[in-house]
Amino acid sequence: MSEPLLPITNFHPFVEGLDHPEGVCWGLDGFVYAGGEAGQIYRIAPDGSSVKQIASTGGFILGLAMDADRNLFACDLGRQAVMRITPEGGVSTYSTGAPDRPFVAPNYPVFDDRGNLYVSSSGGDHQRNGCLFLIRPGGQTEVISTELNLFPNGMALSPQGGYLYVVLSNLPGVVAVPIRPDGTVGAPEPVVTLPKNVPDGVAFDVEGNLYISCYTPDVIYRVTEDVEIDVLAEDWESVTFATPTNIAFGGPDLRTLYVASLSRWHLTQGQVPVAGLPLRYPKLS
Repeated sequence: MSEPLLPITNFHPFVEGLDHPEGVCWGLDGFVYAGGEAGQIYRIAPDGSSVKQIASTGGFILGLAMDADRNLFACDLGRQAVMRITPEGGVSTYSTGAPDRPFVAPNYPVFDDRGNLYVSSSGGDHQRNGCLFLIRPGGQTEVISTELNLFPNGMALSPQGGYLYVVLSNLPGVVAVPIRPDGTVGAPEPVVTLPKNVPDGVAFDVEGNLYISCYTPDVIYRVTEDVEIDVLAEDWESVTFATPTNIAFGGPDLRTLYVASLSRWHLTQGQVPVAGLPLRYPKLS
């Protein structure tokens, strides 16, 4: 791999005082949302000019997703559940897993256009007990893959929506699973391996490039459709990126990349040359 595509100076912390955020997402209302390790849910102006804690689940917030009514769905490590947070800050439990298999470290949620919510359940580190859940609109939950057992983590739908890309932190790398018409998935297909890295978060841009943030080292990769791997940016000092976990494209043109740094108290943002792929914000009822 060559020199990074972007210097680390293209990125900067833009909001401070958060409680070790891991999850970050871009909202339909033009705000950035993030979580804290004591269950905080933060609503943040995209330039960092205002920060408001709108709710607390009392748990430990990991990945976040939003529906068309601007309800947030948060993977909560402390509660071992996916929690639903209304725009007014009301908190309720959306799912605790399947009837015969509860969540073990629910990590990241992704909506499809039909309102199905895919949730990675990481299990224990190097314990090979992770799996993939599907929560149908209304909360009915089932396990749809036990093959994704190597600490499934961040996820993203492919640009056409036919595949779900899943980080397997203990692989380490990313696989893709085809999505069937009924919402279930097929066998995982390899995408990329990243030896001596711990990948965590993923996101696509509109050209089909896949961005992978790593818990360690402090680097974000860009993988082209031809599986050419470039370093987008890296921070060997662990100041701007510090164990970067989830990433999200946002801003009015989706050309701002927001990065959560679990080891710090800030979110980072940077301008990127290619716009991010818009997320799905389905209507659930």
